[in-house]
Amino acid sequence: MTKCRIDRTNCTSCGTCWDSCPEYFVQDQNDSLSSIAEGYRIGSDPAVGEVPDDLLECVNEAVDLCPVQVVSLED
Repeated sequence: MTKCRIDRTNCTSCGTCWDSCPEYFVQDQNDSLSSIAEGYRIGSDPAVGEVPDDLLECVNEAVDLCPVQVVSLED
């Protein structure tokens, strides 16, 4: 399964990822940074998650649109 990673330390909270793929990305209520929705996280890490096949296109679009390139995919 494809994994997604967010470099939260360099996130600018622009909202591009959660606007383009709200099923997968959320704005963290504690620090306003981008996070992976709880149901997709690996462990409790808000920066690493598994991407289900049905959301891969949506997540890939968020990766492409991130203006600071802090969202990435890895196999």
